[in-house]
Amino acid sequence: MGYFAGLIFVLAALWLGLSGIYKPLLLILAGISILISVVLASRLETVDREGSPYGRSIPILSYWAWLMIEIFKANWPVIKACVSANLNINPAFVRVKTRCESDLAKTIFANSITLTPGTVTVEVEGGKLLIHALFEEDATPDSFDEMDLRSYRAADGKREEELAA
Repeated sequence: MGYFAGLIFVLAALWLGLSGIYKPLLLILAGISILISVVLASRLETVDREGSPYGRSIPILSYWAWLMIEIFKANWPVIKACVSANLNINPAFVRVKTRCESDLAKTIFANSITLTPGTVTVEVEGGKLLIHALFEEDATPDSFDEMDLRSYRAADGKREEELAA
């Protein structure tokens, strides 16, 4: 039931924020369209923990803040390689095992790798990701451990104590 309430709240806030029109007729039509959207989402069985991760909002937002810093830090070596006279890259593929369990966590992890300059997630198969990196020395499975752990905590909501058990 909480996922339905969260979905209704987010859709209403999105509609009100984007439209900026508060006339009674349009508010009634907005309510009807939100109701139809929630009913359709219910029939499609997409209103669940992964489809409506509102309870994970704070951990996910803190993860994205950390990721933005990592993206800015990863920009420097890529920019340096691009503007140097000799293209100083050594591309490599690496297969990384992830601890992420849910599809949401795997998607966040894979997209985070792709958002980080110099790396692209090529394939996700089960619990393993195939990653292409511009710099072979940075393309070790261990170099993605912190991002894997943070995306796991943000989406799946588990702490290190639970991982050890």
